[in-house]
Amino acid sequence: MATKSPKFYVVWKGKKPGIYKTWASCKASIDGYKGALYKSFPTFAAAQKAYNGNYEDFKGKSAKLRVLSEADKLKYGTPNFNSIAVDAASSGNPGKMEYRGVDTKTKKQLFHQGPFLQGTNNIGEFLALVHGLAFLKKHNSDRIIYTDSRIAMGWVRKKKCNTKLSLNAKNKNVFELVKRAEHWLKTNSYNTPVVKWETKAWGEIPADFGRK
Repeated sequence: MATKSPKFYVVWKGKKPGIYKTWASCKASIDGYKGALYKSFPTFAAAQKAYNGNYEDFKGKSAKLRVLSEADKLKYGTPNFNSIAVDAASSGNPGKMEYRGVDTKTKKQLFHQGPFLQGTNNIGEFLALVHGLAFLKKHNSDRIIYTDSRIAMGWVRKKKCNTKLSLNAKNKNVFELVKRAEHWLKTNSYNTPVVKWETKAWGEIPADFGRK
């Protein structure tokens, strides 16, 4: 009979938050607790990292360990942690949209905007990338910036948000930000390398909102 791999259970919100080694003990901590937040992880190290972080960064994501092929390791290497990572999330397309930037290594949030009443994921990715570039320039940082959106990278290169979304009362504030972002790109120079985050090799970008 095959032996089941051990699991570790993180309870962020429950009768007694913590890390549990059995489902029974985890269940005892969340049963009857309204709004309990919990998730299982394959190793204690992964559970400890999650417990010290935020539930929002881990919900909805697979807890399986990702094993890279030797070819992927050679092709992509490892992320440059002297960097920040940006991402956006949209509930619907269009729908409520927000974006943020985080420290790639620690996932500490560096900036966050939204949620806005109406936007698209592509607009959010574009705004996040420009915000990140402005943030790094303001702090005279030598860090690079990661995005998982090739569309946003293209729009930034062209200094134009090429969205098909039409301006209306619900998204007026988003279009104001787009206009400011385009103006910043046209009136500022920067040396920050914009690099594609290799999701296939490294998993979800650290700034991901975990809504997949």
